Amino acid sequence: METVLECKNVTKYFGGLAAVDNVSFKLGKGEIVGLIGPNGAGKTTLFNLITGFEKVSSGAIEFKGEDITKLRRDQIVNKGITMTFQIVRPFYSLTPLTSLVVALSSDRAKKMSDQSKDIQDRAWELLELVGMAKPLNLVRICGNLNYGDQKRLEIARALASKPELLLLDEPFAGLFPEEVTRMQSLIQKLQKEGNTIIAVEHRLRPLMKIVKRVIVLHHGQKIAEGTPEEMVRNEKVIEAYLGAVGLALA
Repeated sequence: METVLECKNVTKYFGGLAAVDNVSFKLGKGEIVGLIGPNGAGKTTLFNLITGFEKVSSGAIEFKGEDITKLRRDQIVNKGITMTFQIVRPFYSLTPLTSLVVALSSDRAKKMSDQSKDIQDRAWELLELVGMAKPLNLVRICGNLNYGDQKRLEIARALASKPELLLLDEPFAGLFPEEVTRMQSLIQKLQKEGNTIIAVEHRLRPLMKIVKRVIVLHHGQKIAEGTPEEMVRNEKVIEAYLGAVGLALA
């Protein structure tokens, strides 16, 4: 399997504290991988290092064999890495269609998109992809969307640049059960279309149903890696994070 992302002994210090401590792993093309661990484990910091929001203290990050450790955030996006956020950040006063037109105006989106198509047509295709192609979304502003739609719109905006690696920060957070199911289906659909995905998540049941591999962080260190079935039975993972929840998931 082609390696899309490789973290090599990645470490990030804030003062004297190692928020991420010597973490190494690989992501293969087309994988969905879960990144889990208790609060303060270093998950979001690791995402920020991969996307250039924070700078690595030591170690290296490679994307498709290229060292991107010292690149700026915009350069990393232009390489094909995009992140969604736990707290959605829609353009509250714009319609979903217009907000995607804005996203499609970025340099990478222009470079990667089919320029033979009108930009509004491409925006509508993104709405169709995430299940939001409704006439109401031509006039309704993003601030009036329900939270599940705002989450899906956040993913559509990320997809505007046609990323090869998509980082999802808690995609199931705040969603009702029916919305969780829709989000699971969307993530699986994106995988089938060739996207490589790594997701940070605390809601383990929906995550475990769509991933084949899980990476577990604790105190900034990788303490385990394997299938969901292996992780919910792993003594280190149960002690550090899952507890009784792990036994219930097993």
